[in-house]
Amino acid sequence: MADTRAKARTPAGKASGSTARLDETSGGKTGSSKTDRSKTNSGKTGRTKNVRPKSGRSEPVTVSHATERRPGRVPNPNRREAILSAALEEFSARGFSAARLDDVASRAGVAKGTIYLYFRDKELLFEELIRDVLSPVVGAIELALHHDGPVRPVAEAAIDIFIREVLGTRRKDVIRLVLSEGARFPKLAEFYYREVLAHIFTAIRTLLARAATRGELRDDTIVQFPQLVGAPAIVAVLWSGLFQRYEPLDVSAFMRKQLDLIFAATRQP
Repeated sequence: MADTRAKARTPAGKASGSTARLDETSGGKTGSSKTDRSKTNSGKTGRTKNVRPKSGRSEPVTVSHATERRPGRVPNPNRREAILSAALEEFSARGFSAARLDDVASRAGVAKGTIYLYFRDKELLFEELIRDVLSPVVGAIELALHHDGPVRPVAEAAIDIFIREVLGTRRKDVIRLVLSEGARFPKLAEFYYREVLAHIFTAIRTLLARAATRGELRDDTIVQFPQLVGAPAIVAVLWSGLFQRYEPLDVSAFMRKQLDLIFAATRQP
């Protein structure tokens, strides 16, 4: 049983070599009853195959049924979600570099080997956490920014989504993690840029270009710098984690004041 458990911990997608256990017998005898009684993790009796080593003797090999089923195994979506939720808790508590998959597994209530059925390594786990947690919100903000109407109300609608769906939830912790650990793990920063920032900035550029065409911007050159529009969101995430307890920040008013600086020329009195 110990060997079968070890085999279950082999990372998915990596060559694991032989998953079989070679049970040597004395006197050249094969097919001992002890081998027949070997169990797999599922509690089923393993099958016995005869292989012929260099010595010419046929020796029994117990093949795990669990290992044989792995190519066709359908991942459990509930278990995947449990792992992602545990990863968010663990990464938030310890940071990406210090977090261990053993502790993620413990939080999720699964064996460490189970994580590898869904995620190749810790880096991929974090990338999937970014995609799973933030992509729905990115899509909602993109949709709001593409609304064809006066630009100022469209921007305010996007602000409301950010405050409600990011700043008011654990999603802000993912952003904090990227900000704090991205410099040491550039692949994670690149992934976050591709999956989140690139989409948001493209939508903001489109919005600002439309506003410039309609004469709704105070300065048309801001179209070149969508980061100026997004900067208050980063400040809000950092402030909420570091300084909110000392000096509370009204994020809605703060972000709308930024819009005043952008759209002041066309704002109605």
